[in-house]
Amino acid sequence: MGFCDDIWAEVAPLRQAILGHPFLDELARGTLPRPSFQHYIVQDSLYLAEYARVLAIAAARAPTAAGRLEFSDGAKVAVIVEEGLHQAFFAQFGVNAEMAAAAEPTPACLGYTSYLASLAATRSYEELIAAILPCFWVYWEVGCAIKPLAASPNPYAPWIDTYAAPEFGAATDRVRALVDAAADAATPATRAAMAQAFRMATRFEWMFWDSAYARESWPIGFA
Repeated sequence: MGFCDDIWAEVAPLRQAILGHPFLDELARGTLPRPSFQHYIVQDSLYLAEYARVLAIAAARAPTAAGRLEFSDGAKVAVIVEEGLHQAFFAQFGVNAEMAAAAEPTPACLGYTSYLASLAATRSYEELIAAILPCFWVYWEVGCAIKPLAASPNPYAPWIDTYAAPEFGAATDRVRALVDAAADAATPATRAAMAQAFRMATRFEWMFWDSAYARESWPIGFA
C-alpha cells in the first residue's frame, strides 16, 4: 500500500463520523434546514476563495509539470465552482449579494484556511499537498456515498451531483497520485509531517460541516 492508502485507512473512524454527520444525512434526504445550507454555502464560498490561492501556491512550488498543471487547473476549477455552483445556490436559497459580501469566516472556516495558508507559507510542498488532498478525497467519498441514497426530488441534488461526478473522481485520483509520488521520494520525517497534515485537514472537514449544521458564529462579537 502507498502513502495515500495507508493514511486513508488510518483516518477511517473520522471518515465514518463525516459520513454519519446529520448535516450530510439530512442533505441526502432533502430535509436539511434551509438556514443550515445557507450558512454552509456562504462559508464554502469564503473557503474556496482561499483554497484557490493555496492551490495556486502549490502549482508554483510543484517540482514537476504534472503538479504545476494539476494544481493550477484545480485553482481555476475552485474559482469556477465558487462563481457558478455557489451563485446558483445563492439565488435558489435566498442569499443576496449584500449578505454574501457582509459574511465573515467562522472559526471553523478561518481555522481551516489559515492552516492551509500557513503550510503554504512555512512548510514543505509535500506537507502542503497532503493537506490539500482531503478536500478532494473526502468530498468525492461523500458524493459517492450520498448519491445512491438521495431523495428525489431533492433541493440539494446539484451539490450532490457535483461531488459524485466522474470528473471530480478523476481529479481526486490525479491529486492522490501526486501525493503518493511526493511521499515515495520523501524522508521518513517528511512522510510523518505529511500524515499529520492530512489528519489535520480531515479534522477540519468534519468541523466545517458541523459548524454549518450548528450555524456557528463567533462566541463574542463587537458592540
